[in-house]
Amino acid sequence: MADIKSITALIKDDFQATNQVILEQLQSDVVLVNQLGHYIVSAGGKRLRPLLVLMVANCLGYKGNQHQISAAIIEFIHTATLLHDDVVDESDRRRGRDTANALFGNAASVLVGDFLYSRSFQMMVGLDNMQVMEILSNTTNQIAEGEVLQLMNCNDPDATEASYFKVINNKTAILFAAACQLGAVISDRKDLAGAMHRFGLHLGLAFQLQDDALDYVADSEKLGKNVGDDLAEGKPTLPLIYARDNCPDNASRTLIKSCIENGGLEHLTEIQKLIKETGAIEYTLEKAHQEVAMAKSQLEQMPENEYLTALYDLAELAVKRTS
Repeated sequence: MADIKSITALIKDDFQATNQVILEQLQSDVVLVNQLGHYIVSAGGKRLRPLLVLMVANCLGYKGNQHQISAAIIEFIHTATLLHDDVVDESDRRRGRDTANALFGNAASVLVGDFLYSRSFQMMVGLDNMQVMEILSNTTNQIAEGEVLQLMNCNDPDATEASYFKVINNKTAILFAAACQLGAVISDRKDLAGAMHRFGLHLGLAFQLQDDALDYVADSEKLGKNVGDDLAEGKPTLPLIYARDNCPDNASRTLIKSCIENGGLEHLTEIQKLIKETGAIEYTLEKAHQEVAMAKSQLEQMPENEYLTALYDLAELAVKRTS
């Protein structure tokens, strides 16, 4: 199985062109927009969502540059959500360095996030494709709903597995789905748009499940953020929900519910022990692998080429990463 670097190398020129679009579209007459925008975008990460747009388009033989612009739009929307997320969550670390709100303040982060959202819609108009506009406007709205759902779930000691999946479906997976769907739409393969949407959705769910498992077992330096961040914020993610529902005694269950309700890291060690004892990580990872299998099943109608192989590999990498 290929790694992320070799997969990205398949579309090296497209990836570089997308990065150029991102840098050009970040330009603003307002100095703070330039500073903060470049800071968060230069943090990089895997650029997995734009990578999916480019990979699907290449797999379907697209010729042109709309896939590069679409990939940049997806990255801007994602970056805007990160800026807003870190303010809401009061996070101070992401991708191994200080968050934008920790350096520039909450107000600046929210407003530059708004700039990135609005810039992404300006770029959508430039594509002059009503279906692209429909997909991305609906996706952006659903992400906002997901953020509100997560806020409602936060510090809820009785949050359910169903409510958790609704949050990650709207907040995370839907942008993966849009990225893959766009690759099909701009390639004029609307017959495959539904399958690509489902592929991205299942891939995004697997990615988030893996992320939530890593929050309790990964190394902080490798993870690029503080281990236990979800617990500190009182977020009832699947490992915590499963541990709460499968605790050996009422005292342990009460402890987990109290930690969800109040947040903080005072009991992180005890919570990690309960998560291990109940098999919560194994359960979460099993769910992630199920999502990967469902994602891969959507690729059966795609043309066989090196890009299709890379899409299969990306699905596997979602549950094999350590950061």
